[in-house]
Amino acid sequence: MTASASLTLGLIHALIWWRQRDAWSNLLFAMAAFGTVAFTICDLAAQLATSPAQYALAVRYAHLALWVGIIPLAIFVRFQFRAGRIWLLCTFCALRTLSLFLNFFTGENLNFRQITHLNHVVFMGASIAVPVGVPNPWMIIGQLSLLALVIFVADAAITAWRRGARRISVLLGGSIVFFVLAGTLQTAMVFWGIVQWPATPSLFYLGIIAAMAYELSDEALRARQLARALQASEQQISHAAQAARLGFWVLQYARNEVWATEQMRALFGFTKSQQLQLEDFILRLHPEDRETAQQMLAKAARGDGKYRAEHRVLLPNGQQHWVICQGSVEFDGFGQPFRLLGVSMNITDEKQMDLQAEALRNEVTHLLRAASLGELSSALAHELHQPLTAILSNAQAAKLLIARGDHELEQIGDILDDIVQDDRRAAEVISRMRMLMKKGEFKPEELGANELLQEVTKLMQYDLMARKVRVVTELTPALPSIRGDRVQLQQVLINLILNAIDAMSQQAESSRVLTLRAEHPEQNFIQISVADTGPGIKSGTEEKIFEPYYSTKPDGLGLGLSLSRTILRAHGGRLWSENQDFGGAIFYFTIPESRGAGSTDQTLALRASKPPTNEDHRGPGPL
Repeated sequence: MTASASLTLGLIHALIWWRQRDAWSNLLFAMAAFGTVAFTICDLAAQLATSPAQYALAVRYAHLALWVGIIPLAIFVRFQFRAGRIWLLCTFCALRTLSLFLNFFTGENLNFRQITHLNHVVFMGASIAVPVGVPNPWMIIGQLSLLALVIFVADAAITAWRRGARRISVLLGGSIVFFVLAGTLQTAMVFWGIVQWPATPSLFYLGIIAAMAYELSDEALRARQLARALQASEQQISHAAQAARLGFWVLQYARNEVWATEQMRALFGFTKSQQLQLEDFILRLHPEDRETAQQMLAKAARGDGKYRAEHRVLLPNGQQHWVICQGSVEFDGFGQPFRLLGVSMNITDEKQMDLQAEALRNEVTHLLRAASLGELSSALAHELHQPLTAILSNAQAAKLLIARGDHELEQIGDILDDIVQDDRRAAEVISRMRMLMKKGEFKPEELGANELLQEVTKLMQYDLMARKVRVVTELTPALPSIRGDRVQLQQVLINLILNAIDAMSQQAESSRVLTLRAEHPEQNFIQISVADTGPGIKSGTEEKIFEPYYSTKPDGLGLGLSLSRTILRAHGGRLWSENQDFGGAIFYFTIPESRGAGSTDQTLALRASKPPTNEDHRGPGPL
């Protein structure tokens, strides 16, 4: 009866594991059940033995069968309770394995050094053999191993009880502790010769198998109830996912298989009945995105289990669209990735809107640069007038020397050197102007904050002189590099400096001071500030000045500060302003430190394509 019941239950759960390879509890139960079957056969052979040698041989192999069944039992407890001290489990396994070794190499078996004869008693209507002989003192090792198992199970059950899993603690934990102790006590009393009863440990282990089977059956029942509830809500979720363009998927790590909803299959161009592997999805990605996707998946499996990435998908018909994928890895009791639950969404429309917004922003940026150059026109004319006048004067001087017949080559050479130097100076001015006027996409590069300030100051030098503005630069030496678009950051500085010049236009010439600072007040960010000595910002307009089309100038467009804030947000920084205690306004902006070439290009490009929001319209402080 014990053997047939254990074999039946073992085959059922072995089949479940075969169909679902991640069902480790079912596999462990099947191994414990098959071990109990072998243990029962040896138990029966010992009871029906006709000689001491037959009895000793049956008991010897019964210990092997017990080892096969009881080790999976202990691991099963660890899986089901998700508790239990590892060192206790290892102690039990080590003692049980040692007792198996002693079983084959000390005496006739672990229980007897020698069986002298057999007595027979009547049990359930049959004549059963009861051994009489010299007990093996090493039997204590086997009994200690079972005591270690009892302590391990009790510890796991107490932990589970404290977590609130009281039913499984009492039913499964209590059954294992009771039947192991009862079976050990009965066999010990028989083999030590205390009582003349038949040794029937397999009957006690049938109780353990029954408790384990009940627990797994209860889990299956709860799973079935959950499946019905999920099936009832599946259609609702499906409709909601279809409306939101969402596709759900599950990656099973053990088989590398992917289950996906119809929306997910359509998103990647797969049929409803097609068997899917992870490689099938990887091959549907754009070639430039495949390596990134594999790296992100590997990172999620090794790290915190979070997966998030944007990919381009190439459909079989040649169409391409953008997909954002997000998932979470589930780990088993040993910390190994078990499965990845994910959701994907088509974001092609959003990407197209981002591209259109980026193109529009580039156009507005170009127009504002042109407007800035208009304000600098007088300074540019003055800056170009000087080298051009010098070139003309030197050319006339050289012509005069030649006309007089004075061919002093050294003097003519000096004149030509001056002409070349002035020509280069004019070319440099024109080059800087062309750089600002040039239309272009977002092109981040390694920049120095101090050098950026010096470039803009040099560009606006004559306009500042014409407006009688004194410039004070406070540059922190050895600042870390920043990474950004040189022309766009120059545009931000030009906007802020022009605003500061306009703000000081009504002040006395002696008090017009423009202060430019580059410093490193917080980790990972460089801060640049532009301060003036004008009247300051009118109360209540501290945030209004950053709104599009708001301007305090009669002929202003109201786009300079708004665009500047957008440019800095695209770079991962911030822009804000405040009034100074001693008068005037100060504008701050931050730029992240560079972290290596190419490390932020994609992030900056994506952020540059997003319209501004009010989420960062705060005062100074960490981003």
